[in-house]
Amino acid sequence: MLAAIHPRLAIVRRLPLTRDQCMLLMAAVNEIFLGIDTYLAHLISGTIRPNEWIPIVFGLAAGLALLVAGLIAIRNRPLATVLATIVLLASIGVGLLGAYFHLVRAILPTAALGERVSIDLLVWAPPILGPLTFALVGVLGISAAWVESPPDSGVLALSERRRLRMPYSKTRAYFFWVSMGSLATVISSVLDHARTGFANPWLWIPTAVGVFTTVVALALGFLEHPRASDLRIYFGSMLLMILVGLVGAGLHVSVDLTEMNVLVIERFLRGAPVLAPLLFCNMGALGLIVLLGPDQPD
Repeated sequence: MLAAIHPRLAIVRRLPLTRDQCMLLMAAVNEIFLGIDTYLAHLISGTIRPNEWIPIVFGLAAGLALLVAGLIAIRNRPLATVLATIVLLASIGVGLLGAYFHLVRAILPTAALGERVSIDLLVWAPPILGPLTFALVGVLGISAAWVESPPDSGVLALSERRRLRMPYSKTRAYFFWVSMGSLATVISSVLDHARTGFANPWLWIPTAVGVFTTVVALALGFLEHPRASDLRIYFGSMLLMILVGLVGAGLHVSVDLTEMNVLVIERFLRGAPVLAPLLFCNMGALGLIVLLGPDQPD
């Protein structure tokens, strides 16, 4: 697919890692950073409750476990697949459980019917979609862990004899998940920026880019044979996501600095979250990895 976008991009296929290996490496890195980001987010309240340590500890442990699974895969791919699947299934569970806890804190169960959920509550409550990032990483990781044989057929090899036919090829499934991840990213961005009332018109840029990327990735998922022009638009949207993330992180840092450009830890903990814009970079990078194409048999 990279060669279809531009012939010179075919050189990327010479990377020592396959697409699935890149996806699993990204899953491991994501788990570690999710643990760190959750720690910083929960630190704002001043006291981290016992159940709030679950995603923190799990994120770090899951990331390390996936890296170990990657090393095991060099000699024993089936064992590594099982280990990675267990970790990633647990990641889905942690994400869903976290979303439930956040949702409970965002509603008023004793309020009158029709007033239990409001936009204001969703804006100021803990982000409901934040924990679901664990679930998204889990699904993407499981997709990468299982071998697709033949490549791009949608048939997963569960063992030497057992096969599982999926409704879409792994490439199309990746496009769908990138779309869902972009959607979650833009919704989180909108809810975070809604606290400022979108007074700054520049805040609409991540919204526009996120929505555009969501639609483009979703459309590619429905196309069985995308044209080169479709892939170029998708490629450009992913680069935009990375650019938005980098610029956003820089702007958040500048907001958190004092007027004398002094770094105060307290402002970084309670001010504009520095890691949040990097989620755009993360989704952009995952989207680009999809373009490496299906893994080919050795």
